[in-house]
Amino acid sequence: MSGRIDPLAGQPAPASRLTNVPRLITAYYSLKPDPGVAAQRVAFGTSGHRGSSLESSFNEAHVLSITQAICDYRKQKDIAGPLFLGFDTHALSAPAFASAIEVLAANGVEVMTAADDEYTPTPVVSHAILTYNRGRTAGLADGILITPSHNPPDNGGFKYNPPNGGPADTDVTAWIEAKANAFIESGLQGVERIGFARARRAATTHSHDYITSYVNDLAHVVDLDVIRGSRVRMGVDPLGGAGVHYWARIADHYGIDLHVVNDVVDPAFGFMSLDWDGKIRMDPSSPYAMRRLIGLKDKFDIAFACDTDHDRHGIVTSSGGLLPPNNYLSVAIDYLFRHRPWKASCRVGKTIVSSALIDRVTARLERSLYEVPVGFKWFVAGLASGDLGFGGEESAGASFLRFDGGAWSTDKDGIAPCLLAAEITARTGRDPGEAYRGLVRDLGEPFADRVEAAATPDQKRKLSKLDRSQVRITDLAGERIEEVLTQAPGNGAAIGGVKVRSKSGWFAARPSGTEDIYKIYAESFLDPGHLAKILSDAQAIVDASLAH
Repeated sequence: MSGRIDPLAGQPAPASRLTNVPRLITAYYSLKPDPGVAAQRVAFGTSGHRGSSLESSFNEAHVLSITQAICDYRKQKDIAGPLFLGFDTHALSAPAFASAIEVLAANGVEVMTAADDEYTPTPVVSHAILTYNRGRTAGLADGILITPSHNPPDNGGFKYNPPNGGPADTDVTAWIEAKANAFIESGLQGVERIGFARARRAATTHSHDYITSYVNDLAHVVDLDVIRGSRVRMGVDPLGGAGVHYWARIADHYGIDLHVVNDVVDPAFGFMSLDWDGKIRMDPSSPYAMRRLIGLKDKFDIAFACDTDHDRHGIVTSSGGLLPPNNYLSVAIDYLFRHRPWKASCRVGKTIVSSALIDRVTARLERSLYEVPVGFKWFVAGLASGDLGFGGEESAGASFLRFDGGAWSTDKDGIAPCLLAAEITARTGRDPGEAYRGLVRDLGEPFADRVEAAATPDQKRKLSKLDRSQVRITDLAGERIEEVLTQAPGNGAAIGGVKVRSKSGWFAARPSGTEDIYKIYAESFLDPGHLAKILSDAQAIVDASLAH
């Protein structure tokens, strides 16, 4: 990643960089958001509402209001089945869970929570929704996920998954967002709530065995038999996340050689090494955040990690270290469509900023490509129907179908892609790093980079509205521009930025949907020098757009 690298990036987090957890939780209850301040209002990005209690952007009022809005949405849409509720290991997740269950119980919603308040990964909730709804046409289930994904420890997050099991689409989140903000503006008038102890004892609050259901079903999406028979030695670091207790159950249930290298749960995530910008971020695709596991690569045939809610994967190979997300997505697609009995019409899903190597892999497989804006919600319908065999995004999020072509998880699943890396190694005798080198020998090697920089909400808004008229260059790094996109080719939806393509490379610029930063993605199939020129041209366009 280009940009200003913090001097301590990749080093253990010093005490001065750790979040003060008691202060964070106190702020959750004591600070009240000002609805007149845009940054303190409910705002659903690509993955729900996120913020920090210290900045009055993720506080009790937000959670109470969003939960009541979801209850009202369920009534409006006659969603009468159980609601599967899960939360991760971020410090704000447990208080938010308590607030949510107080509102859900007061509204008479049948809520399914994990026994003993066990943490629940995002894909496990999606899997539970789909499992319950299979074969039903009424009384459908939905879910709430309390997680800011891989974001820093002072962040909280809240996401709604409707009966299709995946992230809610923009029409749903816009309705919930507006309703929630109205509740905040009214001083929470109309929000129904009972005490936490009473909510836990309510007849509508149920214990659900998430872990057994998910673990026992994994054999329908990954070939655990071939992994067990090969004796592939695996290491996994849950990064202190929601799946921390899932991995040992998987190893025991299937008899595979899988070792958990770190089972510490710490809301300050003090065991992490600092990310590129000096922040603690549980990003399994970052070589800085993954420094410890990379150091263990020679002890295992394959190693992997997941982010805090286990919807992202990071793959470490003994042959080459940490695989960039795009490299592994390309390998996984090539392998899956050769080793799964899916229907011939099954397509490959990718986001607009994922590698063009995926395009080349897909073409060689004689499959159709479905290219969409950033956000996993765009893959939900295709995965649910079986039209998409695979949906993947550049930030190490992916899901794919069961062996029989049915939906597994319509949200990102970090666990299954990690185990798939072991399956690939076991079946082919080559780890995914070696498989990637085979791909680029055949299809060309991409050189890629991503630039991130701080951006105010106003700058993010300007960048999201960037259009063709602001791209005033005709050449990109010395090649004629072939295409300027503001809408995704797969579904025609707005990119929220711009993508520019030439014969040998491309760049895309867009604001982050989860943090106050913007991102420029670039890729060249020529050489690093050509990539640097693409980034330079892209930066000039972004600078010009932000200056107006």
